[in-house]
Amino acid sequence: MNYNTFSIVARCPRSGMLGVAVSTAVPAVGAICPRIIPGVGAASTQAWVNPYLAIDALNRLQAGADAPAALAEALRADDARDVRQIGLVDAAGRAASWSGPACTPWFGQLTGEGWAIQGNMLTGPEVLDAMRDAFLGAEDAAFPERLVLALEAGQSVGGDKRGKQSAAVLVYGVEDYPAVDLRVDEHSYPVTELRRVWTVFQAQTMPFLQGMPRKGQPPQPSPDEVVALLLLPPAERPGAAPASDLWIDILGIDVPPQRRAELLAAFSTIGAEIRRLRGLDLTDIHPAVVFRP
Repeated sequence: MNYNTFSIVARCPRSGMLGVAVSTAVPAVGAICPRIIPGVGAASTQAWVNPYLAIDALNRLQAGADAPAALAEALRADDARDVRQIGLVDAAGRAASWSGPACTPWFGQLTGEGWAIQGNMLTGPEVLDAMRDAFLGAEDAAFPERLVLALEAGQSVGGDKRGKQSAAVLVYGVEDYPAVDLRVDEHSYPVTELRRVWTVFQAQTMPFLQGMPRKGQPPQPSPDEVVALLLLPPAERPGAAPASDLWIDILGIDVPPQRRAELLAAFSTIGAEIRRLRGLDLTDIHPAVVFRP
């Protein structure tokens, strides 16, 4: 599968968390591209994707190699490396990225301390530049939020030149289960939808995760307030969508905010014409027609 994709792979210098955020115009990017071994490293494998390339690189990190060495060795074992793209970050924040010369243009990568950003079949280099600027400009934000901001920035300047279809964010801390694992597998506006899901996740799931069993600590039941929260119907929990939505109630469709703005803009000329016609006085041309039972 050709995952012509834009992604960020990063390590949080404050928490040590490892994360990947990725979007593409192919379904279910979160099932294939991002891979993390907690406490070891994170990778996003893309273009003509080879999941074993990321698996091999992460295994080499686990054996003691740093990110540049692990990636170089993994690539040497892949005879089709010219069509691969991969970003890799290790637990010490060392980053490496590769874009094979036969990747679909525009393609490229950027790396810095603790992060690697890469993409192929993009509208241009501005996608990666915007992702870098958004990530680095949000140093005070929570680490998963910084990853989502980077995706939003890349999408806002073009993203994948074919369009958009799926997005995901995956984050691990010290536990063997993920701190965040959110996927939008098929959507007209996947990054916008990922933002909505991330907002709900913070309000409804994070309190539960904070009370889950942890390494080196005896398991404890969830706090009473978390149990009470999750016993509520979804519509009554914090972060729930508004109970009434005219688009859904009247038109029967669920329209993302970005799409709503586009629809209103597209039909603005029709709306203006309707308002003009409503203001016309046609009494002298045609008398009013009154229907009586």
